[in-house]
Amino acid sequence: MATPHASSAKGSTTRRRRRTGLRDPLAVRLLKADHREVERMFDEYEQLDDESEKLGLFDDIALALKVHTRLEEEILYPAERGEVEDDMLDEAYVEHDGAKKMIAEIEAMAPSDEFYDAKVKVLGEYVKHHVKEEEQPGGIFAQAKKGEEDLEAMGQRLKARKDELMRELGGGRVS
Repeated sequence: MATPHASSAKGSTTRRRRRTGLRDPLAVRLLKADHREVERMFDEYEQLDDESEKLGLFDDIALALKVHTRLEEEILYPAERGEVEDDMLDEAYVEHDGAKKMIAEIEAMAPSDEFYDAKVKVLGEYVKHHVKEEEQPGGIFAQAKKGEEDLEAMGQRLKARKDELMRELGGGRVS
C-alpha cells in the first residue's frame, strides 16, 4: 500500500534555482565584481588602526573607484543612453562627480587629520547607495540587460580599458 507522501516531489530534480550573477552578461559581471571588491576594501578599512595602513588602503580604494567610474562613464553609460532611463543615467553621472570630489578631498588629507576616517566612511556609504541603485531590480544593470547592446562584447571592451587605466593611473598595475 502506498503511503500518502509517495508521490511527493522529494526526489524531483526540477527544482527552481535562484537567479545568480552567473547568468549576467560579462559587462555586468565585471562591474559587479568591482562593486564587491570596493565594498570589501571599505569593510577592511573599518578594521584598521594604523595610519600608514589606512593611507595605503585608501589609495587602493581611490584607484579602484577612479578606474570604475571612468569605465562606466566612457563605455557603459554612453552605450546605454536610450536603453536606460535618462534620469537614472544623469543621476549616476552626478553621483560619480560627488564621489570624485570626496576622493580628492580625502587624498588632500592625512589619516591623522580630523574627519579623515569620517570622510572615508561617508564615501563608502555614498558608494554603497550608488551601487544599490545600479544593481537593484529596475536599476541601470537590469535595464541594460533588457536592451539591445551586446553586453558580452561590452565586457571585453571594459576589461581591456580597465587594464589600460590600471597601468595609467595605478603606476603599472593591471587588474
